[in-house]
Amino acid sequence: MEPSTDIARLLEIMAALRQPETGCPWDIVQTFDTIKPYTLEEAYEVADAIERNDPDDLCEELGDLLLQVVFHAQIAAESGLFTFEDVVEAITKKMIRRHPHVFARSDADTPEAVKQQWDKIKKQEKSERAARRTARGMADVFQDGLLGSVQRTFPALTEAVKLQEQAAKVGFDWDKAEPILDKIEEEIAELREAMREGDQHKIKDELGDLTFALVNIGRHVKADPEQALRGTNVKFRRRFGYIEKTLRANGESLEHASLARMEELWQEAKKLERGIAGS
Repeated sequence: MEPSTDIARLLEIMAALRQPETGCPWDIVQTFDTIKPYTLEEAYEVADAIERNDPDDLCEELGDLLLQVVFHAQIAAESGLFTFEDVVEAITKKMIRRHPHVFARSDADTPEAVKQQWDKIKKQEKSERAARRTARGMADVFQDGLLGSVQRTFPALTEAVKLQEQAAKVGFDWDKAEPILDKIEEEIAELREAMREGDQHKIKDELGDLTFALVNIGRHVKADPEQALRGTNVKFRRRFGYIEKTLRANGESLEHASLARMEELWQEAKKLERGIAGS
C-alpha cells in the first residue's frame, strides 16, 4: 500500500483497517460513538493550528479530520446506511443549492442578502429532512419551535450564542450592550448569595446564568466568546510559563513558591507583554 494524492487510496486504507480478518484490531471494533470524541478532538486541533498560524500542522490536522469523515463513512457503508460517495454528493448538492447567486439565478448581491437567502434555504432543507424521517418511520430528532435548529451537540458556549441569535430574530434581545453589564452584575450578586448559602446546586445554576450573560455581551460587541476564551487560555499559558521558567532560572520551584511570589512574576509577565505590544 503506497501513499497517494487520490482520495480513493485513503478509502482503500480505511477499508483495509476495518477488514475483519486482516485489519487492525483497534479499528475493527470502533463504532460511531467510540470515535465521536476523536472527531471532536481533531476539529479542535485544526482550530489550534490555525490560531498558531502553523501551516505544516494545519495540513496534517486537516488530514486527521478528513480521516474521521472517512472512518464514519466506512462504518456506515458496512451497515448499509450510506457511503463516502453519498457524503460527497450530499455536501455538493447542498453547496450548489445554498449558493444560487453563484450557480443559478439570484438577486442576492450583498453579504446580508446572501445570509437571508442561506437561512431560507436551510429552513426548507430542515422541513424536507423531517419529511424523509417521517417517511422512514423515524422520530424527528429536531425539537419543535424556533430553537429547534440549535443542536445540543454544540459546545456550550457555541450553543448559547446560537440560541441567543435565534431568539434575537423575533426581537427577544437587548437593544444595546450596556444594559447587559447590569444583568451581569445582577448575576454576580446572585452567585455570591448562592455561595454564601453553600447550596452547590444553586451555585451551579447561577454560574450558568452568569456565563450565559457573558456570552450575550460578547455577541453584542462582536467578540465571539469561544474565541475570546481561547485567546485568554493562550495568554494564561504564556504568563504561567513565564512564572515557571523564571522560578527555574532562579533555582526555585513551582511546588515551593508562595502564591505571593507567583503573583509577583505574573505581574512581571503582564508588564513585559504590554511593553512588547507597545514597542
